[in-house]
Amino acid sequence: MIELQQIRTMLTQHQPQLLTQQNFRQAAVAMLLREQAGETEVLLIRRAEHELDPWSGDLAFPGGGVDPADRSPRAAAERETFEEIGLKLSAQQYLGRSDDLAGAYLSIHIACFVYELENEVDFCLNGEVVDLFWVPLRTLLDPARNRLHEFHYRGAGRRHPVIDLSEWSNRPLWGITYRLLQNFLGRFELSFRHPEHF
Repeated sequence: MIELQQIRTMLTQHQPQLLTQQNFRQAAVAMLLREQAGETEVLLIRRAEHELDPWSGDLAFPGGGVDPADRSPRAAAERETFEEIGLKLSAQQYLGRSDDLAGAYLSIHIACFVYELENEVDFCLNGEVVDLFWVPLRTLLDPARNRLHEFHYRGAGRRHPVIDLSEWSNRPLWGITYRLLQNFLGRFELSFRHPEHF
């Protein structure tokens, strides 16, 4: 399984692929990692239900849109993390940037910045976030949790790979956060595999 030292080394050497197409909304998220009982864990939030939010109720990383006042996408990710869960990130916690991704259904580019948390944190959730929890990367990679799921999204029936995290959430992990994690884990030759792959 991936150790944090491997992640630090990879991100130090990695040249992230950046997306620069015009007329796309820009967003940025923070992938927060920690080591607990010898396991590398990632923090996931559950977004509040809101009819105007395309990610209403989804599992996600802290983050949001890049504002004109933000110095950079990384500054936006850090601002949004503080606003959403009350965590002020520092340069000492920053490990590096993963590859950008484009939204599958929306004209949006997502930048992903990776941080390591070494100490216990007292989170303070705002109204946009209703819950958060840590999940071991090993759990996300468990084939028994990975499956294809049919559901209704944005006016159409869809079939997508998801990860069942029912101990923590009644919603599975899917969409852009799934893809960001899949992309990140691919750097270590790891991949989510649902039973249909076998």
